[in-house]
Amino acid sequence: MLPLHQGGTRDDKSRRLQFCQTSCATECFPCTHPAPLHDNENVTDQTPRDSVDFIVDAWERERPDIDFAPMKVLSRVWRLSKHLDRTRRAAFVTSELESWEFDVLSALRRAGSPFQLSPKSLLEETLVSSGTMTNRIDRMTQRGLVERRTDPNDGRGILVSMTEDGRRRVDTAITELVTAEGELLASLSKADQERIAALLRRLSLDID
Repeated sequence: MLPLHQGGTRDDKSRRLQFCQTSCATECFPCTHPAPLHDNENVTDQTPRDSVDFIVDAWERERPDIDFAPMKVLSRVWRLSKHLDRTRRAAFVTSELESWEFDVLSALRRAGSPFQLSPKSLLEETLVSSGTMTNRIDRMTQRGLVERRTDPNDGRGILVSMTEDGRRRVDTAITELVTAEGELLASLSKADQERIAALLRRLSLDID
């Protein structure tokens, strides 16, 4: 959208002035700030396109009878999950942790001192089967990351406790992970990140 002297409309001018008054406390005109979009305005043809755009375009051409709106959202979520998985694995290299080891250790770390949980609680935290969790605890015990202890409140119960080495590794891993994830989102403002988080939260609540 252009200012009046470059072919813009009076509505553009009004929106620009309002934007400047609320955002930079000036009434600059001709204004160099971009006019904010209305909620119902569509993305223009000049908006950069990603691989999902081309995939959806091809499907819409071949199957115009189907509404591909869900693919525009979830295909991007799926592709971003691939990037996140690579980022996670790279962030755990220094700590010499596998992603699944980090999941278990982070659940124990979030529990707070004395950093221990029952196997059932770990199942609920990591969303894996009982057999898978038993195997993971066995392997992590062998590596000295966790240890099994008798539950003092239930002589027949077992608690999984994080060792000092496990705590050191997970603390290093979470620091590197959050830094790496921040770099992935660097092109988005804090406000954009909060809006996306809110929408994904609503979707997650519906699915979970």
